[in-house]
Amino acid sequence: MSAAVLSAHNLVKHFRAGGWGAKRKVVRAVDDVSFGIAKGETLGVVGESGCGKSTTARLLVQLLAPDSGSVRFNGRVAGTEIPLREFRRHVQMVFQDSYASLNPRMTMIDAIAFGPRVHGASPGDAGRKARDLLDRVGLDPARFGPRYPHELSGGQRQRVNIARVLAFDPEVLVLDEAVSALDKSVEAQVLNLLLDLKRERGLTYVFISHDLNVVRHISDRVMVMYLGQVAEVGPTSSLYASPRHPYTEALLAAMPSLDPDWRTLVAPLAGDPPNPIDPPTGCRFHTRCSRAFEPCALRRPGDLSVGPHHRAACHLNDSAEAAA
Repeated sequence: MSAAVLSAHNLVKHFRAGGWGAKRKVVRAVDDVSFGIAKGETLGVVGESGCGKSTTARLLVQLLAPDSGSVRFNGRVAGTEIPLREFRRHVQMVFQDSYASLNPRMTMIDAIAFGPRVHGASPGDAGRKARDLLDRVGLDPARFGPRYPHELSGGQRQRVNIARVLAFDPEVLVLDEAVSALDKSVEAQVLNLLLDLKRERGLTYVFISHDLNVVRHISDRVMVMYLGQVAEVGPTSSLYASPRHPYTEALLAAMPSLDPDWRTLVAPLAGDPPNPIDPPTGCRFHTRCSRAFEPCALRRPGDLSVGPHHRAACHLNDSAEAAA
């Protein structure tokens, strides 16, 4: 964490869900999440819908203020030790909905140039930078620059969104399901573009996705979230080859395969996640885990080391608990 370019420290974010006073209820979207991302690394974040991935992303870029905990950029706390205006020049986000991310009344050139102009660039310099970035993401500035969002395809709009965040010359990009709305051929083109930009500019990525095959392709490390907490985090190769949390095993077993010998005959995970307003005690996964035993319902598991740079929050990895 000390060498991380961007790090989260005990992040907590709860959303009000009704009630007053002692009866007030909250949705525990993110509940004590900590991790770090090294410079030049791609951290993949996976988990079921509702596990807290997108809320974590918005906390990382300070679009949401945490109830407690902090986000640090190069060791400096965002919002206090580093002003948000400066922080957001270094950390930018690409959203899933490429159309909603763009102002429908702004041309593509104006949308990309807007950020540099707000930060003091002259209209001429901002325009030139916008045209250069459009060209870099594979869109002809003369053809696409004067167009409006509704005149572009989803893949083209997402390329514009990537160019728009690159206009700040950021060090970290948080990509929240940035390719999930695209068809597979366009998705591959955008992924290759992201890999090329990472090499050229030394970028660091937080890549959030429900597609485990895409995450394996692009990520150096993977973090698995479940019901607002981190279940497992480790190098991509070791986590996919030898998962150490039952929830990770279930996610990997559900991956689609074209090999008929690897067909899924039995559902690896049954039921829906518990209500985040009233999560289970102890390990939050124990109500759906076929290997749960007594400590799982009583105590939250620690973040245990299970290999080089590989950690999992599961009592099965605690030799003392498993032997009891």
